[in-house]
Amino acid sequence: MNLLTTAARTWLTRSPEPFRFTADNDAVLDYDDCPGLGLYVHIPFCRTLCNFCPYCKERYTSEAASAYTAALLQEIEMVGRMRGERTRVSSLYFGGGTPALLAAELGRIIEALRQYFDITDGVGAELHPADVNVKTLSLLRDAGVTRISIGIQSFLPEFARCLGRPAPQPEKLAAALAAVPFETVSMDFIFALPGQRLEHIRQDLDMAFAHGANHVAVYPFIDFSFTGSPVHAMPGRQKHRLLDELTEYCYAKGLVRDSIWTFAQPGGHRYSSMTRDTFLGFGCSATTLLRDSFKINTFSVKAYIERICCGQLPTALTTRFTRRQRMVYYLFWRAYSTLVHRGDFKEFFGPELESEFGMEFWLARLLGFITREENGYRLTPLGAYYFHYFENFYTLAYIDKMWGIMRHEAFPEGIEL
Repeated sequence: MNLLTTAARTWLTRSPEPFRFTADNDAVLDYDDCPGLGLYVHIPFCRTLCNFCPYCKERYTSEAASAYTAALLQEIEMVGRMRGERTRVSSLYFGGGTPALLAAELGRIIEALRQYFDITDGVGAELHPADVNVKTLSLLRDAGVTRISIGIQSFLPEFARCLGRPAPQPEKLAAALAAVPFETVSMDFIFALPGQRLEHIRQDLDMAFAHGANHVAVYPFIDFSFTGSPVHAMPGRQKHRLLDELTEYCYAKGLVRDSIWTFAQPGGHRYSSMTRDTFLGFGCSATTLLRDSFKINTFSVKAYIERICCGQLPTALTTRFTRRQRMVYYLFWRAYSTLVHRGDFKEFFGPELESEFGMEFWLARLLGFITREENGYRLTPLGAYYFHYFENFYTLAYIDKMWGIMRHEAFPEGIEL
């Protein structure tokens, strides 16, 4: 696993140097020249802690949520005042955890962000199925949320039970969503669970679109080492076949693929907090991606609040990209969206895409992973599978290691990946 990611990193970056994360904590974030800048806010609270979920989270209490909200508002002010003028940003996403637990506070948080940022392309928020009710949805819509993503995982009792959750009730979801409509209603599902077949995924997706969704995300189950989930990932060949089958099924239904894992009804419905070239992250465990650096806030809610109260940014780790490393990171997430646009690459970096990665794109076309289009390169279904295959290695070699450490150390001295 480490051999594959090391070989890929060395080849693509033209250097054996690892990605080095250090304990740098800049006093100022330079986000002045960041095209397509987005915003992300992490809400770490959940009613119960699902053992398959790897994200930074802790059990909700009103006292902890109140202290966290106050610190979050202070962090927004600290970062927002770093520029002397209001900054244009593409979008804002709330992730977690369960952001809807703070539904009554999201209006204040969005208002604080709007003082410093002009949000031009909508506001998204993740929801637990238990939060899909008229009262909570109304609070979110009144606060300015335009897109929601509901973590269904599966409507089918046997697979919900496998993940330690009750099966959502689609009729209740549909009634609430009909009463309080949103621009995009995305529903998240997990595939590659033990015993899962295409017929099960078909039932989930058909139920989603019949009960209010216009967008779906179908993510593979990943067995992170630190989550404690008893579920084991599906074998690779079986997963490959299932991914091909569900992709063909989505295409046959006339859905539009807008990333490796997401499909939408025609009409421009979309939900993705990841496919942005630069973004600012607020809250514990939130990440910030700038032109030449990547930063990760502490995973500790307590340490996050203490840092903010001392007037410091809560950055735990920073990596300073080499130019080539930044290009590789950019291409990785553009490939996740299934399309690498030649003009966008040139605008961001200066040189033509082929002058930097001509051999790699030639080889990818030869292997059938991508096709050439007028404006760039698009992943084929085969390329999408092998992106998933590599991304799984990347996740377990890099993210699993980093998150495993940061769950126990609020401010590590450094990490090499």
